[in-house]
Amino acid sequence: MVRPLNIGIAGLGTVGAGVLKLVRANHDQLAARAGRPIVVTAVSARERDKDRGVPISGLRWYDNAAALAADPNVDVVVELIGGSDGLAKALVEEAIAQGKPVVTANKALLAVHGSALAQAAEKAGVPLAFEAAVAGGIPVIKALREGLAANRIERVYGILNGTCNYILTTMRERGREFADVLAEAQKLGYAEADPSFDIDGIDAAHKLAILAALAFARPVDFASVHVEGIRAVSALDIAYANELGFRIKLLGIARRTPDGIEQRVHPCMVPLGTPIAHVEGVFNAVAIEGDFVGRVVLEGRGAGAGPTASAVVADLIDIARGRTTPVFGVPQAQLSGIPAAPISRHRGAYYIRLMVVDKPGVIAEVAAVLRDHAVSMESMLQRGRAPGEAVPVVLTTHETEEAGMRAAMERIGALDVVLEPPVMIRIEAL
Repeated sequence: MVRPLNIGIAGLGTVGAGVLKLVRANHDQLAARAGRPIVVTAVSARERDKDRGVPISGLRWYDNAAALAADPNVDVVVELIGGSDGLAKALVEEAIAQGKPVVTANKALLAVHGSALAQAAEKAGVPLAFEAAVAGGIPVIKALREGLAANRIERVYGILNGTCNYILTTMRERGREFADVLAEAQKLGYAEADPSFDIDGIDAAHKLAILAALAFARPVDFASVHVEGIRAVSALDIAYANELGFRIKLLGIARRTPDGIEQRVHPCMVPLGTPIAHVEGVFNAVAIEGDFVGRVVLEGRGAGAGPTASAVVADLIDIARGRTTPVFGVPQAQLSGIPAAPISRHRGAYYIRLMVVDKPGVIAEVAAVLRDHAVSMESMLQRGRAPGEAVPVVLTTHETEEAGMRAAMERIGALDVVLEPPVMIRIEAL
């Protein structure tokens, strides 16, 4: 009889319970695809008696997750605790020190400590697998690391956070403001009680840092990701975007530039003719552009028990079969030293919305500031008249450099006729 692959799961939240259910429900199929049975034998979590919708009787229980890694009857440690430090980091380090493969869904841990953990895993000769860390059930890690390995990747970008995509989609469909839709998303369980990591772009930035490391074979560099969230996006901006032929999406974008690798997360004006503009609700999508393959777009559910458990178990099947690749596609010693490109050197077009006093000469003042910073206007929208009152003015620009655009926005915001901080959203030619 073939010896099963014995799994220890640390963290029995939504995803951990989902992995346990999947392994049991699809036991025969997994055994056929893995070449041997995959069996969960040990678990660790904070509350032993909590009802998780799946029985844990008969499994070895560990109050201390690090002790689970030392269990001689655990072959693979699955880390589903979360967080960039603390218990999750200690568990992964201990498992690697014990010479055991690790499967994790922890994007924060990998974004912050991925390079060090990859070095430790390579030195110990054990896999560190993380398909579930980015985009849930979408197999984007395998696509980048294996399926597209023959290509020089020029750009990878996508909708990496379902909460933000749900909020922006609902704002557009119902004409509602951000705060109202966020409150509804929290009631529906699409947003956390403290939604900061999602709506401020941090979650997407963690995922982008991992994708960029894989795409460009360089160390994970979360510190160099430029991050903006969606708090400042208004229903007015979404309506103007539609009028101009765009959708507003929170995108993570990493690309090669003459200055190095650009990594940025922020709201974007996306042309309606691009596939990613039509990815709605809680769905994620990732586009990868390679020199020979062209553009590949992957779309699906980026979170939740089922999709994320699917990705975790896909890694377990690879480990059971003995299929391994370097953590970030190439050995650590061969990772590229290509530098990070600062956001100030980014070149692109911009959408600008101003709330101004409706009186003669306002547009001339704004245009003079843009001229002084070498920013060329492409179009302008102004609806109606309200002499002496506040009115919105929308401008779009031709391609220009970010540093000049930011300097112009600072000066425009200081004009007496501008009544609110200007809104600036980058226009992406995807």
